[in-house]
Amino acid sequence: MTDLGPVAWPPAPIRTERLVLRVPEARDRAAFIELLASPQVHTYLGGPRPCDELERETPEVPDRWPGSFVVELDGAMIGQILLRKAAGHRRPAAVGKADLGYLFLPRAWGFGYAAEACAAALGWFDGVLPGEPVVLTTQSANVGSMRLAAKLGFIEVERFHAWDAEQWLGLRSPVTPPA
Repeated sequence: MTDLGPVAWPPAPIRTERLVLRVPEARDRAAFIELLASPQVHTYLGGPRPCDELERETPEVPDRWPGSFVVELDGAMIGQILLRKAAGHRRPAAVGKADLGYLFLPRAWGFGYAAEACAAALGWFDGVLPGEPVVLTTQSANVGSMRLAAKLGFIEVERFHAWDAEQWLGLRSPVTPPA
């Protein structure tokens, strides 16, 4: 489930100093396949998917569900942000909350793009659903993701074991709209 309730979708593109967050387009298909097939990207996500399988299964226009943003740099997709209420989350602290996820191509790592894009997506979320908390789950071994979670204001709620590894669950307190 990707329900964001009363949020109008798609939103206008979100622009940052260097990036654009927008809905997927047909021109993004090859980058989606590269992202999902990358062993580096999927080190902490259970491993990559085979390219031939992705070629068969990925639609011409990648899925455009509410909360799925392409991250674009200089006209090309470099990553994806997912910000949605995920059904069936097994951790009680996460139930009913929005869940932030992100994937970036390895060539985009180390430049602060993930922090910039996630901060922009969270800013958008705070504007359309003020007062809603957000969770983030990552493997505790994923040092880069742990640093990003802290930078974005996520505070550890719990650690748990799943998918043969220790997982970290963080919560970002809701931003309350001004009175």
